[in-house]
Order: sequence, then structure tokens, then C-alpha cells
Amino acid sequence: MTMLPLADRHGRTATDLRVSLTDRCNLRCSYCMPAEGLDWLPHHEALTDEEVVRLISIGVERLGITEVRFTGGEPLLRRGLSGIIAATKALEPVPEVSLTTNALGLERTAVALAAAGLDRVNVSLDTIRAEDFATITRRDRLDDVIRGIEAATAAGLDPVKVNAVLMPGVNDDQAPELLGWCLERGLHLRFIEQMPLDAQHAWERSAMITADQIVASLQTRFTLNPSTKSRGSAPAEEFLVDDGPLTVGVIASVTRPFCGDCDRVRLTADGQIVNCLFAREESDLRTPMRAGATDDELAGLWLAAVLGKLPGHGIDDPSFLQPDRPMSAIGG
Repeated sequence: MTMLPLADRHGRTATDLRVSLTDRCNLRCSYCMPAEGLDWLPHHEALTDEEVVRLISIGVERLGITEVRFTGGEPLLRRGLSGIIAATKALEPVPEVSLTTNALGLERTAVALAAAGLDRVNVSLDTIRAEDFATITRRDRLDDVIRGIEAATAAGLDPVKVNAVLMPGVNDDQAPELLGWCLERGLHLRFIEQMPLDAQHAWERSAMITADQIVASLQTRFTLNPSTKSRGSAPAEEFLVDDGPLTVGVIASVTRPFCGDCDRVRLTADGQIVNCLFAREESDLRTPMRAGATDDELAGLWLAAVLGKLPGHGIDDPSFLQPDRPMSAIGG
């Protein structure tokens, strides 16, 4: 079978596939969605387990995908998750498979997910203070998240990465505290600048905690030095903490974009190819697949979709418009 790389017109090749398995979530993080939630995708519009695996197999076996990350919404809400992971790990060549989760339910599923072939997890956790966690997520579930992280570590889903977003007046003073907590547990913490992907479209750049502010806050307690390890296409800038070996990452998607090295492509829960979190155009694979398209035809549509990827997200452009879909519907 001929391998055709997912190349665009700007010299980039997509090898990292992010697959959203659902737009549903059991938290209501204030920077993501309103307290009442959203109008969820009707079940008949979502890809079936078999359709998800078919598209992943095309990506891996025909288009050079080497990493598959399952996202949501909250992917642990997908009943067929273990089976999808097992089928993905059965592909040749075998891709690396990871999961981005809020960790609710991970305590009871970590062992089964590891047995299915899951390599590692990223856990979203913005604070270790129960009151602030409840404020941010609108749910009093911090203990469940911590137990989920512990279960993932015990199941060998290493390295467990923690993703955190800082918000003014809520947890912007807690970066050193969260890093210390993660270091004590051998967790790899990454701070992410808040991006304009909220369902409410209330994001304002002037209110965002920047990468420079995050680093300055961490330096009030820790010594940070840039990692000598090559960053490659990784989104995070890595810093050695107190001369290492442990590190902390900062993902400056807004203030220091890394679009020129992007190797990611996204598949939404309803079968759309999205080239960038901020793309306003999508390419439909679900409709032709359900109409009987062959794998070759679907691969061709995918290639054409990636070929049209823009050079950057354009947040700094005066004409920038936030995409209609929020992060929970695109998948991180």
C-alpha cells in the first residue's frame, strides 16, 4: 500500500491525529462552556465506533499518521473507548495512542485502558484547591480527579501530563503551588495560554494570562532554564526546574504561536477534518463514507483537506474570527 503523507502547501506534514470521540462533558469549565452546557451532537450524527476506527486506519496505514490522541468533550464518556483504543493499537505500523481527559472515571477505567494498549494520558487540572476547582468546573469533583491521576500512574500510563489554564482573579496566583504538587508526584505539568475557543465567545486577549506572566510567577519559587532538548513540533516550550531533571512546559499558542512547526490534524466526533483549532472551514468525511466511498476516495478527500491548511491561526490579525465550534466540539 502506497503511503501518501498529509502535506500542506507550507512545508508541513501532519503525523499527529487528534480524534474527538464526543462533544459531551461532565464538567462545565467556565472558560469552555456555559453552566447549562451546550446542545450536544445528536447520536445519529456522531461517528460509530467502526467508522472512527476506519478513518483512523486510513490515517495510519495510508497517510502517515504516527500518533493518535483521543479527546472530547470528555472521551471517557464514550462507551466503546477501550475497543477503539485496542483496534487502533492493532494497526500497522503501530501508532502511539494517548488520551486527554478530565480524569473523572479514570480511577475505575485506567487498568482496562492500559490493557487495551493506551500509552499515556493528559489530565486537565487547573488548581489543587477544592473551592477553586468547584468555581472553575462548576462541580465539586477534585478528589475524583486526583484519584484518577493516581490510578493512571499505578496503571503505568506514563508519563502522566497535567494541562492547566490560569485565569485572572481565579487561579493566576497558583502556578508555583500547582508545579510543586506535580513535581512531588512525578507528573509533567504544562501551562496553556487561554485560547479563544469558549462557547460563549467571551475571550479577551487583554484578560489572558500570558506565557511570560506564567514563567515570571513560577520563577518566584523555582529556577527555570530553557531545556536543551530539541522542541521539534511539540507545542510546549520546556524549562528545566531547579536544574532538572524534571521540567515544566508552557504552551504559548497566542503570544508565541508555533504554527510553522504544526504537525497536527483533527477529526471531530461527527467526521469532519479540521486543520487547526481556529479553522473556520471543515472537510466532511462522514457523508461520503456513509454514501459508500472507498478507502482510497476517503484518503484523497483527507489529502485535499490538509493541502489547504493556512500558514497560521491568525489570532493577531484584525480580521480574526473565532470558529463557531468551541473547543469541546473540536477536540484538543
